[in-house]
Amino acid sequence: MFERAAANLADKPAAGERPGTLSRGAFVRRGITGALALALGGCAGIIPGSDRAPPPPPPPTDTGPSAERLPDADEDRHRVALLVPLSGDNAAVGQSIANATTMALLDTNTSNIRITTYDTASQPGTAAERAIADGNRLILGPLLSDNIDNIARVAGPARVPIISFSNDSQASGRGVYIMGQVPEQSIDRTMRYAAGQGVRDFAALVPEGEYGRRASEAMVRTARDLDVRIAGVETYDRSASSITAAANRLSAQGGFGAVLIADGARVAVRAASLLRDRNASARFLGTELWSGEADIAESSALRGAWFSAISDGRYRRFSDSYRSRFGSAPYRVATLGYDAVLLAINIAQEWPVGTRFPLERLEDEGGFIGLDGAFRFDRDGEIERMFEVREVTANGMRVVSEAPTAF
Repeated sequence: MFERAAANLADKPAAGERPGTLSRGAFVRRGITGALALALGGCAGIIPGSDRAPPPPPPPTDTGPSAERLPDADEDRHRVALLVPLSGDNAAVGQSIANATTMALLDTNTSNIRITTYDTASQPGTAAERAIADGNRLILGPLLSDNIDNIARVAGPARVPIISFSNDSQASGRGVYIMGQVPEQSIDRTMRYAAGQGVRDFAALVPEGEYGRRASEAMVRTARDLDVRIAGVETYDRSASSITAAANRLSAQGGFGAVLIADGARVAVRAASLLRDRNASARFLGTELWSGEADIAESSALRGAWFSAISDGRYRRFSDSYRSRFGSAPYRVATLGYDAVLLAINIAQEWPVGTRFPLERLEDEGGFIGLDGAFRFDRDGEIERMFEVREVTANGMRVVSEAPTAF
């Protein structure tokens, strides 16, 4: 399970370009022009949990044009299940994803796919059983990595693949594909950019726990690939005193040209302020958790810092369209639902109705392009995404290295 350092992608709505249908290996512009954490952390919950017992799950509901325009018979439609929370603490996030899947069908004028939504808030395994019994051949979701095992136990024997919105790469494999933004890839992209700018000695401040451990491992792997040096890594427990102590220990070691702060805005601003006085020439590096955080852009201590994230270029237009349709801003993670449907539309071109989903199409080396840019899955089900590198400036963020548009 991937512990998140900060909830900055799914715990609040945010603002891209709207894409359309797909061609083989790539999405094609059509409908709204340009037819995308967390990403989403593979944590137990996005919003702090509650001791209240969850209500029983509501019955599954059809979404999008299939519920409004299409005949009841399914002989000409692919059955696709969307498994997200529709009740409980994460209901708003789940509904935002469901709305985005409806948008994808409408924007592409798709009539051969029927999406039925099932609530995973209390019994994800039961939701999966209902989805399989209803004849669905593909599962989109779940939102949380804690739900993946229960759903996979049902979907695996039925040979129904799962495209999860989690970013827990350790949950991938055996028919499970992870679509969320994997933090290790963000770290790798930033370090490679920094090395290209002449940085040869790196250090890091990482939180205790799973997120920090995996951030450290990603840093070591990339350093080995680049033949650069790791001067030191210090951990902290997120208390003010622990962050201060870790920053002081790192400053005392010295000998680094860049420091990765693998945490969200609050910790990053504090740590950078502590480190700046004694390491004036060091460049600060961040992770995808910095994306969309106003505190990062407003921090004078972080001026010149680099971090990598998926591009927001198309998201702004998506957000505007979403707001006009549903009356509120989407959650940032909603684009995963949109892009997952576009992926299904693409594959449906060569997927006979009533047959098993063609898994080999998910592993197209050429990849796909969605609202969140280019992506592809490897044979283990882990996603590979293209990231842009941003720099923190006095006037906000600026892109210093564009995300590649193809593999």
